[in-house]
Amino acid sequence: MTPTEKIWYNGELISWHDAKIHVLSHVVSYGSSVFEGLRTYDTINGSAIFRLREHMRRLIDSAKIYRMEIPYTLDQLCNAALEITQVSGLSSCYIRPIAFRGYGQIGVFGVKNPIEVYIACWEWGKYLGDDALADGVDVCISSWNRIAPNTLPALSKAGGNYLNSQLIRMEADVNGYAEGIALDQQGYVSEGSGENIFVVRDGKLLTPPLGASVLPGITRDSVLQIAKYLNLPVVETIIPRELLYIADEVFFTGTAAEITPIRSVDRVTVGEGRRGPITERLQKEFFGVLNGSLPDQWDWLTPVEARKLEEAKA
Repeated sequence: MTPTEKIWYNGELISWHDAKIHVLSHVVSYGSSVFEGLRTYDTINGSAIFRLREHMRRLIDSAKIYRMEIPYTLDQLCNAALEITQVSGLSSCYIRPIAFRGYGQIGVFGVKNPIEVYIACWEWGKYLGDDALADGVDVCISSWNRIAPNTLPALSKAGGNYLNSQLIRMEADVNGYAEGIALDQQGYVSEGSGENIFVVRDGKLLTPPLGASVLPGITRDSVLQIAKYLNLPVVETIIPRELLYIADEVFFTGTAAEITPIRSVDRVTVGEGRRGPITERLQKEFFGVLNGSLPDQWDWLTPVEARKLEEAKA
């Protein structure tokens, strides 16, 4: 990770190296954080953040589920993300907002601890490798299941939830795979360690429903919207593990993974063993919007310069 100069902290810009917390902050012992991952893209019309408001809304929702009241409005958080991106001077970057229970009382019951909010950004390349978008990645079914309903809330993008994701990802790496896919409590396909999953079979897109312990992915939702625009039939349904082996195409979606094809599952080749035509078609539309070569018909992009315009009006 290459540091940038500043990090947004509780309404102020501080030095990257001053963004520190006490070792006895509640979050360190109990994982009481919620976070987001956003991307700023260098488009032909200037730098823009992808689906900024949706990400910040999910941050607020994640916090509410864990009874954490973020002391900033949706508009304030969006403006802060624009500010730190602008200050960084990066035309494209990854943005990490995080809110957590800070230093105060120690113990499981941390509702009296202050809520600290940071937003940082830095350069970050392709999450699963530079060639993955075309060639695809090799994945496995994890021996670790996704968190079960009514244990931890899968709809919240919370730090503690990602202990499960770490186990999935580490196991995959040890066994020579780029990523792992977790099954839900019933044994149906859920998601990767940090990605949603889509299956293509006979021209139809299938993806697990939110009830399969999946995070409501912003990129997942974007693919659903693009598919509707392209008249591709989509069904949110439970997916048996073995359908992955006989699928025509399988791909991951996520802020980091974007739209990444899967070329094999458990060493069983998926389709032709590389990106399929429907995945490529979805990628073309998705990245066309993100680089500005196609119209942003869904209003997904917030120009970084928008903050300067708002300041000028004030």
